[in-house]
Amino acid sequence: MKGKLMIRRREFLGLSALAAFGLVAAGCDSDSGAKVDTSKARTGAMDSFGVGDTFKATAPVSFTFLFSDQPSYPFKKDWLLFTQMASANNVTLEPTIVPSSDYEQKRSLLISSGNAPEIIAKTYPGQESAYVSSGAVLPVSDYVDLMPHFQDKVKKWKLEPEIAGLTQEDGKYYVLPGLHEELWPDYTLAFRTDILEKEGIADPKTWDEFREVLRKLKKAYPDVVPFSDRFNGNSVLNIAGNAFGTAAGWGLVDGLNFDESKKEFEFAAGTSKFKELVTYFNSLVSEGLMDPESFTQTDDSAIQKFTSGKSFVISANSQNIITYRTSMEQSLGKGNFTVRKITVPGGPAGDVIGGSRLENGIMLNSSVKDKDTFVALMQYIDWLFYSDAGQEFAKWGVEGTTFTKEGGKRVLAKDINFQGLNPAGTKDLRMEYGFSGGNFAYGGTTDLLHSTFNEEELAFQEAMKSKTPKPVSPPVPFSDVDREQATLVLTPLKDHVKQSTLKFITGQRSLGEFDAYLKELDSKGMSKYVELANKAYTAYAEKK
Repeated sequence: MKGKLMIRRREFLGLSALAAFGLVAAGCDSDSGAKVDTSKARTGAMDSFGVGDTFKATAPVSFTFLFSDQPSYPFKKDWLLFTQMASANNVTLEPTIVPSSDYEQKRSLLISSGNAPEIIAKTYPGQESAYVSSGAVLPVSDYVDLMPHFQDKVKKWKLEPEIAGLTQEDGKYYVLPGLHEELWPDYTLAFRTDILEKEGIADPKTWDEFREVLRKLKKAYPDVVPFSDRFNGNSVLNIAGNAFGTAAGWGLVDGLNFDESKKEFEFAAGTSKFKELVTYFNSLVSEGLMDPESFTQTDDSAIQKFTSGKSFVISANSQNIITYRTSMEQSLGKGNFTVRKITVPGGPAGDVIGGSRLENGIMLNSSVKDKDTFVALMQYIDWLFYSDAGQEFAKWGVEGTTFTKEGGKRVLAKDINFQGLNPAGTKDLRMEYGFSGGNFAYGGTTDLLHSTFNEEELAFQEAMKSKTPKPVSPPVPFSDVDREQATLVLTPLKDHVKQSTLKFITGQRSLGEFDAYLKELDSKGMSKYVELANKAYTAYAEKK
């Protein structure tokens, strides 16, 4: 499955980052060293390498690579992905294979022991913070002059604010994220649209209208709880949080929300907007419109209720829709239902959506700066992760073998299938060839992103263009000492927010106790945490 919500920067300030921070600090040299003289580390590098150029090493080179292995398309050393790299780019990747379920823990252990590969894939912006002070990972911002495609896309797509959000206290950044041309909204609510049509109910455009739709469904089907959700409610709370001007669910992240009017950070779950959000969802539960088990049940349980007709609404992304339909054909019969995503509803804060144009990307082991192939490595990464040709290769494969172009449109080879694009194909693009996997194929032009979407999803993306993206928050580059303090405070704060959110929404705790809840947050360090964040933000702003 793709990234949960187009993860914002600062994602991993807390939780496992603190553990990783301690491990890395103990296991690595704290001196990342002076900037490399790139004129002397050019084995295999191209003398001339600019935008539009395909990287091909002037001598065979090999790079080690930390590879997150998915059970649904497990690693094969003879994938065309790798054999084509060797022939077309003169590059051999030597992967360290780690199961995706253990990836974050194993990544920390490998880095802390000094045994991490050169290229550390599947790293979300913010996760690198844990490794900065130890010198374990490379300050990649020092070397983007070697990456013409990266620089070109940042400038052309006006990504400077997002890249600035990666900045650490030293003014550098340590992760190379995936870059999207435009914001990519995917998660929303899915409806049994055959039921809506039968009852003459239009799609809701706002969260108030969403409640009215549920009320109409409840009246028409009194024995049904219309909305039973999955993801423990984290998806719907995230998208609704933005519309209410706060953050919740998956969107809680570091707990911070930037108040544009005051030019300072606040703790999102300690505001009147957050109270308004939980009050709204409490009304859904108390009126019997939303299943209280939405916040505790397994995804399988929620899906079973929806696909068997016991509920009519559930959270979904584009791939979930395909899965729901497959199950419903078995339970309800083909042609007896329709299911569709709706555009994200607007709310008190406006027709707003959150998210980021930065995706998961890579870190580099700081040891790469000592290799004579350093420049070749940077050029290759730039081509594979940031050039149009490299991104197309990572997603679609080899033109003439796995796909062709017809009228400018990419078309899979007749015997190849990818997520239902070519159902007659007997070979899966990921399983048999290694393309469109999560280690390489993130980011790119909107055209490339949309190239794997069906017409229905393209229509959803077009409708979502009317939404206003939430402004990008400024950086909060903590010092090492403040980061450790902030992490220690944030973990219990977030735990209390999650527990209290569930209790307020399901009625286990009265909304009349919200002021008492705010005092509890303060006793757990909310004010101290916000103070640390604003201190870091102010220091950064003054340096600009």
